[in-house]
Order: sequence, then C-alpha cells, then structure tokens
Amino acid sequence: MPLLFLCYVLNCMDRMNIGLAQLQMKPSLGFSDAVYGLAAGIFFVGYFLFEVPSNLLLRRIGARKTMTRVMVLWGLASTLTLFVSTPAEFYLLRFLLGVFEAGFFPGIVLYLTFWFPREYRARVVAWFMVASVVAGAITGPVSGWILKNMHNVHGWEGWQWMFLLEGIPSVLMGLVVFAVLPEGPSSASWLTEKEKALLQQAAAESLSDDASPADAGHGPLRAALGNATVWKLAVMFFCILCCTYALAFWLPTMIKRSGVADVQAIGMYTAIPNLLGAIFMIWFAQRSDARRERRGHYVFALCMAMSGLGGAVAFGDSLGGMLVAISVVACGAVGAMPIFWAIATSYLSKEAAPAGIALINSVASLAGMVSPAVLGAIQSGTGKLDAGMYLGILLLFTSIVLLTSIPVSAYQGSRKPS
Repeated sequence: MPLLFLCYVLNCMDRMNIGLAQLQMKPSLGFSDAVYGLAAGIFFVGYFLFEVPSNLLLRRIGARKTMTRVMVLWGLASTLTLFVSTPAEFYLLRFLLGVFEAGFFPGIVLYLTFWFPREYRARVVAWFMVASVVAGAITGPVSGWILKNMHNVHGWEGWQWMFLLEGIPSVLMGLVVFAVLPEGPSSASWLTEKEKALLQQAAAESLSDDASPADAGHGPLRAALGNATVWKLAVMFFCILCCTYALAFWLPTMIKRSGVADVQAIGMYTAIPNLLGAIFMIWFAQRSDARRERRGHYVFALCMAMSGLGGAVAFGDSLGGMLVAISVVACGAVGAMPIFWAIATSYLSKEAAPAGIALINSVASLAGMVSPAVLGAIQSGTGKLDAGMYLGILLLFTSIVLLTSIPVSAYQGSRKPS
C-alpha cells in the first residue's frame, strides 16, 4: 500500500499541476482560456478510450508489467510538456498523457480486489485514494515554489522546470514498481503460505458472491457492457468527478480572483481543502467499514458536498468564506469516493470486474473533459461561477437518486470484519 500510495501521488501531481502551470503558460505562450480549457479536457479523451483495454491487458500480462508501462510513459509525456510552444503541441501531449495514464487507477482498484475482501474495501480504497488529496496538498506548494523560484533559471521559465522536476520521478518510480511489486498474495515474500491462501480465498469470495445473473455466460467486456447497474454506477461516479475536477482545475483561479496575487501563496491556499479532505476521507471510510453500511454514508457525504457548493455561492467574494465552503465540498466529495468503490467492487462479479471497473472509471473520467470546459464557458459568459456551483448540486443529487435504484443486497457485505 505505501508503494501504491506514492505512485498515485505522482500520478495526480502530473495530472493536476497544469492548474498552476497555466498561470504562467498562458501569458508566456499567448494561450487563451479556451486553449487551456481544451487542453485540460482533451486529456480525458485518451483516458476514456484506453482504460478498458488496459485493464483487460492487466489480467493477461499482470499488474507489474502494466504499471511499469503506464508510469514510465506518462512520466515521459508529462516531462516533454516543457517543450510546448503551440496549442497543437499542448493538445497532443495532454492527449498522450491521458492515453498513458488510462490504465493506472482502474488497474490499481482491480489489483486491490486480489488482496482485500469487501469488508475492508472502503478503508483500503480510502488509504489509496487519499493520495490524490495529499497530491493536491503537495502540488500547490511545491509547484508554486518551482514557478516562483525556478523562473528564468538557466533560461527556462518556471512552468518548464515544474514539468521536468515533477515528471521525471514518475519514470523512476515506474522502474521501482517493476522491481518490487508482487502480482498478488501468492508472490508476496512477506506472507506465509497459510496467509497467502486465506487472502486469496477471501478476495475471491468477495468478487463472486454477488455475481449478477446478467454476467453469466458472457465474456468480461460483454458482461460489463450489458449490465445496467454498471452504467448507473458510471453515471454516479461521473457526477462526483465533475465536482472534484472543477475544484482541481479552477480553485487556483478562484483564489487569485479573490485578491491573492502571489503564485506561491495561491499554491499554499489550495492545500487547505485537500488536507482536510484527506483526513475526512480516511475517518469516514473506516466508519463505513466498521458499521458495515454504505448507502447512508454515501448520501451523507454528497449532501455535505452540496451544502458546501451552496456556501461557495454565498461566500465566494470572501477568501476565508470561500475556502471554508470549498473545504466542505472537498470533504464530502472525496469522502464519498471510497464508499462508492466499496459498493462497485462488491457488486461486480469476478467475470465482470476487470472490464466493469475500467468501464465505470472510463465513463466517469469524461467529467474531467466536461466539467472544466463547462465551468470555463460559464465563467466567460457570466464572469462568475455561481451557475456552475448550482449545476454541481444538481449532479450530486442525481448520484444520490441513482444509488436508490440499486438494491442494497447487491453490495452490502454479509460477513463481519475481523
């Protein structure tokens, strides 16, 4: 888990650092808000197209080779962004970054099902996913420091140094993964033979107990594509990601427009919602596992996020009020994520899991293309993001409604955690 955690931190940093980089890139290269918004969104086109193939390939060649390929290639794509000089080059590298990253998150979620039974899924997924929140807290201060203090060092601008210094570590970590990541419990040197057998049995039972009749007799991809609940889960997660991606891409701009001019200070302020969200996510997931309850926790978290979006509208003119409101949004939105994946991975059968997990995340990842673009259009048209906040509330409410259409028995655990 510590290795996977570190890999996901690097993954999120290389994806999110464009939010701060654009503060220097746009004036330096003459890029408009529209160019930035399209580049931020086109990343998710490649992500959408290659997630399912990558997860199906992981089942065939193993997690170690898959994750090494993914990390080395995305690290190189992120690093090469320092040479961008035209919109076309920017679009191409962001698209390739999405293609290369596509297999990482769904691959790790699938990989965790090899190790952990469903009674532990929320807390385990939370400990993995909290890396994205920690990355948000790290990316702001680190990227802000690089932008400010490395600007014009050896003739390179700050944003160029940022892509270099934050891209190369992903390449190096990919090589580490190839050297040390076990394929599953059976190849873990720190487990006894009895422990390996127990883990494999518990994890296998958790994937097959709730197999859907719709999966029977079909291949992995067909089983996922033909399952209506998989599509409901995809839309549910899409609604959550619309809110989180909006924050990731537009929070630095919101802070700047509240009166903060220094890029390093903006980076520090962006860390506050992420740190609070990380703490809440871990606590909330452990509470869900301990009580063996998913639906109520999911609904509470999204209601919390909706109240925060309303607060962002009411207090958006005040830096302090806006940060409090956005922190509430962050806690609620990221707190719902491990609960969601505990639901999804418990529902999917062993046959449908590889394609199902990837399909859910693939469809939901389109939020990264839609959300920044829609908010950018709202900002350009109205000069405010209020309408975007109201749209976010509607999306989160939709996610709650969809959850009520999924039978509790489809995902509620039956065994008591030991």
